Amino acid sequence: MGETVAKNKKAYFDYFLEEKFEAGLVLQGSEVKGIRANRVNLKDSFIRFVQGEAFLFNAHIGRLETTHHYYTHEERGSRKLLLHKKQLIKMKKAVEQDGYTIVPLQLYFNARNLVKIQIAIAKGKQLHDKRQDLKQKDMKRDIARAMKDY
Repeated sequence: MGETVAKNKKAYFDYFLEEKFEAGLVLQGSEVKGIRANRVNLKDSFIRFVQGEAFLFNAHIGRLETTHHYYTHEERGSRKLLLHKKQLIKMKKAVEQDGYTIVPLQLYFNARNLVKIQIAIAKGKQLHDKRQDLKQKDMKRDIARAMKDY
């Protein structure tokens, strides 16, 4: 992975991540410029299947003032994901039969300078699981402080 542009930290807190995939995105030129300017938010975004293809919904990619109004894009529009057919079948099966969801984790530029998105098959956490994670995080922080002072 290359330079990370946006990260969905909420997904790591709300879901158990089972399997991760890398996907390409179908974008317009003004969207790529917005991504390069770090005007991206993946917090409330999600992935759905429409007619057998995966789409990213509700991801905010901001506009630039330098882009001509004729070429601007919809900021919260849907964007098609580019995946292999086997990956699509695997994800669709997990969603329909096993009750998993597909969440975007991070958006980045790869080594060839193409925009990629990392997505994961995930299972939702219950409230007690989230509390347990917060306790473990606090314990790790306390241990690190104690080791630093020692």
